[in-house]
Amino acid sequence: MHSMIFVNLPVADVGRSRGFFTALGYSVNEDYSGDDALTLVLGENQFAMLLQRDVFDALHAARTADAWQTKECVVCLGVDSRAGVDQLVDRALAAGAKPGDSEDHGTMYGRSFHDLDGHSWQIFWFDPNQ
Repeated sequence: MHSMIFVNLPVADVGRSRGFFTALGYSVNEDYSGDDALTLVLGENQFAMLLQRDVFDALHAARTADAWQTKECVVCLGVDSRAGVDQLVDRALAAGAKPGDSEDHGTMYGRSFHDLDGHSWQIFWFDPNQ
């Protein structure tokens, strides 16, 4: 049904967010990035658009939530292995993220972190053969 996804999130400092997410191994689509916006490549046709808070605010009539205080969404991203979950979340924590919850159901495993702006990212793996 959909050919692409762009998750838009407000950030306090685009440059700081660039440093954080590139430390995790994400690449940036520079064609759609600038001083007030950063386009993270999450996968094929999957992107997170990190917008300077005032730019994000100007796009929406509603008040922007403080992600440290109110959760509006959790970005869930699948990886290829349990080890991949641990590697990515451990890199996030080393880069300054706060730890989130973790779950281990044997055939499904996940851990989460809260980025520098409080947005929740859940990284998960599941055994497709189960």
